[in-house]
Amino acid sequence: MADWIKKLPGPAQVYLEDKRLDEVECIISDLPGIARGKAVPATKFARQKYFHLPDSIFYQTITGDWGEAAGDEGFIEKDMILKPDMATATAAPWTADWTLQVIHDAYDRDDKPVACAPRNVLKRVVQLYRDKGWEPVVAPEMEFFIVGRNLDPAHEIKPMMGRSGRPAAARQAYSMTAVDEFGPVIDDIYDFAEHQGFEIDGITQEGGAGQLEINLVHGDPVKLADEVFYFKRLIREAAMRHDCYATFMAKPIADEPGSAMHIHHSVLDTKTGENIFATSDGIETEKFRHFIAGLQNHMPSALAVIAPYVNSYRRYVKDHAAPINLEWGRDNRTTGIRIPLSSPKSRRVENRLAGMDCNPYLGIAASLACGYLGMIEATEPKDEFKGDAYEGDGDIPQVLGQALDLFEEAPALHEVLGPRFAQVYSIVKRAEYEEFLQVISPWEREHLLLNV
Repeated sequence: MADWIKKLPGPAQVYLEDKRLDEVECIISDLPGIARGKAVPATKFARQKYFHLPDSIFYQTITGDWGEAAGDEGFIEKDMILKPDMATATAAPWTADWTLQVIHDAYDRDDKPVACAPRNVLKRVVQLYRDKGWEPVVAPEMEFFIVGRNLDPAHEIKPMMGRSGRPAAARQAYSMTAVDEFGPVIDDIYDFAEHQGFEIDGITQEGGAGQLEINLVHGDPVKLADEVFYFKRLIREAAMRHDCYATFMAKPIADEPGSAMHIHHSVLDTKTGENIFATSDGIETEKFRHFIAGLQNHMPSALAVIAPYVNSYRRYVKDHAAPINLEWGRDNRTTGIRIPLSSPKSRRVENRLAGMDCNPYLGIAASLACGYLGMIEATEPKDEFKGDAYEGDGDIPQVLGQALDLFEEAPALHEVLGPRFAQVYSIVKRAEYEEFLQVISPWEREHLLLNV
């Protein structure tokens, strides 16, 4: 066995035990969160210290068009230097041969991190915390739908057929019988996750037809974002083995709840390892309140990052399990910011606004950035909300264009995420939004064609 294989993470070594590694997938996340990269023979990977991809992968919209974000040099598609982070090496257990995946980090010709690479954006935010003596901890929750194959975009998305031969039922949150309907898909998800060394904290049925949630154990933000990035592919592959699709659209089915990526946050003191959100006797600290205030004050400007598509805003519907405002409350799932029941050691803040369609690196980075700004600015949150927050007014953007306006007018947020990233992101999302506005929808043809 080659020396570099002996240094792989434990699960990858177990996966390859007594096997011959055939291929390594060298990957990096683009702005939407799609894995870009190259597949190379294992023997070639062992010899290379890096590989190249053009920086234009960060200027591409979800439809494959381009935003004019290349900068002063023009659209020359200059090469980035992509270096492997071998701590991320993990199996690709759905492939026909023995394959590893390795996440890479992007650097420019001067060996500086490429500012618009999503993983670098998150690393930047985490480092700002560490510079203050804080260690951020996150725990993402992933919601998604298992749906029937959809080969024609003109057709509505339908729930998958369950094990019983009937379509997946809605309004069955936390039902074990509903979970059993997806048994074969879930079995493969567990098997793939085990091969990849990922620890699942639980799988539950959510309120939508064919909607599931996977919770991950809390930990380092970059590591958890890597896992969500990997999990999206893992779950899609498991679903396709059973003649269905997994979708992470924020709102794939009308009249059903949308899919969120709730993010739980706590912050530790680097020196003591203690949670800075509460004292040992349970008293909540100033930093706890300031973090909440940061989410309330800056999340509207960050919404274009955690709700990145036109479809994302269809999720924020009153009484459909998604928040419509940035009120905060204890053990209250109607508020955008929830404080779950916990011990002082585990005191945390849950951001319920992020959609599962966001790039996990950017979604976590944006949420952490807002909390960071609150702690730096030492601002106070609004009073705790008591009761049903759906009875209040909405205070978040309702469409992507409005969210982009707020993002573009947020210099403090840009400084935390990185000015170059903010510039590129805005240009690419504007191009994407303007492309959408050229599309005439079936609703318009049905109600306007002969009636106006």
